[in-house]
Amino acid sequence: MSMPNHIDDGAVERREGMQKSKEAPKPGKARDKAYDSFTGHLLASDLRPGQFVSQRELVELTGMPLGAIRELIPRLEAEGLITTVPQRGMLIAPIDFQLVRDAYQYRLFLEKEAVAIYTANAPDEAIARLRETHEDILRQGEAGVNAPDFIAHAQACDWALHETFIEAVGNQIIARSYQVNLLKIRLIRQELIGLDGRLIQTQTEHLEIISAIEARDPALAAARVAEHINRARNRIAGLPS
Repeated sequence: MSMPNHIDDGAVERREGMQKSKEAPKPGKARDKAYDSFTGHLLASDLRPGQFVSQRELVELTGMPLGAIRELIPRLEAEGLITTVPQRGMLIAPIDFQLVRDAYQYRLFLEKEAVAIYTANAPDEAIARLRETHEDILRQGEAGVNAPDFIAHAQACDWALHETFIEAVGNQIIARSYQVNLLKIRLIRQELIGLDGRLIQTQTEHLEIISAIEARDPALAAARVAEHINRARNRIAGLPS
């Protein structure tokens, strides 16, 4: 963000703020805001997999200008989130077996390597915090706590653990591609299965991964991540887990 070279009594800053508020957002920023709004509506189920939507409908839904929506479309197509169908509009990617298989396989490849790196390098204090958080959630789950805010907190911790492993790699290309795939995973689970009802199993599996990390055993941590991801995929696909 650019700052004034000097500010005497705040008047210059206020004038610049007023001037900037009248300016149209830069194309790149508008496109990014449109992307955030689009994905937010997907996760809120305002937009659903398999639904057709027009550019005008996205303008109304996101509150972004048509130009930003048009710039957004190539990114959504490249990420496999939509397909443009002539005369019908944009098809939001449907949830099918192919998507489930591909998304979970991609996640498996990335996270096995990522957790091995995390296991070798993570500070003891960070690992201890992971255990404390998961044991607290497990205790509440076993006590029968199932309030919506608690389930939301547990789900957030679920995603955060896996993202922590990816962040340990320190590769921005991987981090960005992982976020796109994570969005697809979240949509799959949102459509087909929720965390409520399997919270205890999920936390138990996470604690098994954390135990391997505490032992500083990268191979065991990777194996337990693989078991965890494969079980999640099988639950969604209706296969024995």
